[in-house]
Amino acid sequence: MIPTPHIGVMEQGIIAETILLPGDPLRAKFIADKYLPDAVQFNTVRNMFGYTGTYCGKKISVMGTGMGMPSIGIYSHELIHLYGVKNLIRVGSCGSFQAEVKVRDIVIGMAASTNSNYASQYGLPGTYAPTASWSLLKKAVDVAAGKGIPVKVGNILSSDIFYDDNPEAWKKWARMGIMAVEMEAAALYMNANRAGVNALCLLTVSDSLVTHELVSAEERQNTFTQMMEIALELA
Repeated sequence: MIPTPHIGVMEQGIIAETILLPGDPLRAKFIADKYLPDAVQFNTVRNMFGYTGTYCGKKISVMGTGMGMPSIGIYSHELIHLYGVKNLIRVGSCGSFQAEVKVRDIVIGMAASTNSNYASQYGLPGTYAPTASWSLLKKAVDVAAGKGIPVKVGNILSSDIFYDDNPEAWKKWARMGIMAVEMEAAALYMNANRAGVNALCLLTVSDSLVTHELVSAEERQNTFTQMMEIALELA
């Protein structure tokens, strides 16, 4: 095995079968430092930090993916097809589209609608609906319930656009029941579904398009620990 242009790992087994995937590599470092006391760093290529350690006796990895579907599409494809990862859990932030989905709430993406053209590569004769793995989704809901952590489960939007030319466009998605917006889950779900492995997206609401409340970049990087703890239990 040779390292890819994006992951500098030379041999199988260094990356665990279950991996947490925050967009921000500094969030990956935070998770490793806080929860994986025996963590060993396996990736520094492009400063996309990756670590493997143990949590409650179970081997688990964490690595940043960067922003957007092209970026997570690259990393998740390589992790699945070259490094044998079976469970890919995105842990990120999102913007709320609904008044009842409040800042710091935890959202689980049962499905990921998208304005991306990512699915065109499959040549499907229709519109594909990217969905999470049921086994990971159910386990995450059960773990959250056991910890007494409320979660909201439903449809999210994976958007290719951060600064939309039409600032009111999000309201059309909101009318369709979309809970929140982020930028990666749909590609992750498609890659996982195509390969027959498991994927799930856990999000903490960092801002609201309804109320305009938001948290700081530092808080997004270093807090949101309830979401992380749910994800770690999925190993």
